[in-house]
Amino acid sequence: MARIIQCVPNFSEGRNKDIIEKIVEEIRIIEDVKLLDYSMDKDHNRTVVTFIGEPEKVIDAAFNACKVASELIDMRSHTGEHPRMGATDVIPLIPISDVTMEECVELSKKLGKRIGEELNISVYLYEKSAESLSRENLADVRRGQYEGMADKLKEKDWVPDFGPIELNEKSGVTAVGARMPLVAFNVNLGTNDISVAKNIAKSIRGAAGGFKYCKALGIEIKERNIVQVTMNMVDYTKTPLFRVFDVIEREARRYGVNVIGSEIIGLLPMAAMIDVAGYYLRLENFDHGQILEKRMME
Repeated sequence: MARIIQCVPNFSEGRNKDIIEKIVEEIRIIEDVKLLDYSMDKDHNRTVVTFIGEPEKVIDAAFNACKVASELIDMRSHTGEHPRMGATDVIPLIPISDVTMEECVELSKKLGKRIGEELNISVYLYEKSAESLSRENLADVRRGQYEGMADKLKEKDWVPDFGPIELNEKSGVTAVGARMPLVAFNVNLGTNDISVAKNIAKSIRGAAGGFKYCKALGIEIKERNIVQVTMNMVDYTKTPLFRVFDVIEREARRYGVNVIGSEIIGLLPMAAMIDVAGYYLRLENFDHGQILEKRMME
């Protein structure tokens, strides 16, 4: 069985396609690495890239992409709806085949050290790679965003794991870590009232007493004159998409607002969508082996 890990770096650029193409090309050219997807979001001003491959080759591709991002993206002029702290904002590593989570943790440390030393970028380890509980949650690591990082890096509790304690003003800060597959899931609301999206996001956010494995924010989608509940579902096996969607829909009705659509950013495990279909279709005795494509891949 081939040893495969997945990498899903997020870059703080979603408007200039030429920049993203140059970053993505660094992934395409690495042998034994396969680019699966990349999606740009103008409002978030962010691009999510997904690729898989042999572990050491994935680390090389991630580093090279981060290097080009540090050359082409200037955080001093960056604006966007999505929270961010660096040109390469976050690099998660996910075990896929014949690789353990522990191995991904060690790979994340290797990558983080290289970014810190060779690119002079401050790096925090997060999720399974974090060496303290306060750094497990990416939202905690990113709190203060780019604008607050110069001061944060100097705090005793927030000395970076790798790289300088002085902010690299152009490139910002990067988080690197090993984690479970994450589903980036957004729900669009038929209103431009940002308070509605923020109130709903708070009601479902794990940190505020909602769903433990859901991170949520309310943001504006100015191009469409609507608002959105944008989410990271950090463990879809314990907090399924359909359950969160149902609550958002019920909460929206309280404000006289309709859900007008939803979207998945990047890729997601097939099991996450099978769970949604099973719930809404009320399937009885359904087995994942009944999925044609799944049987074909066995």
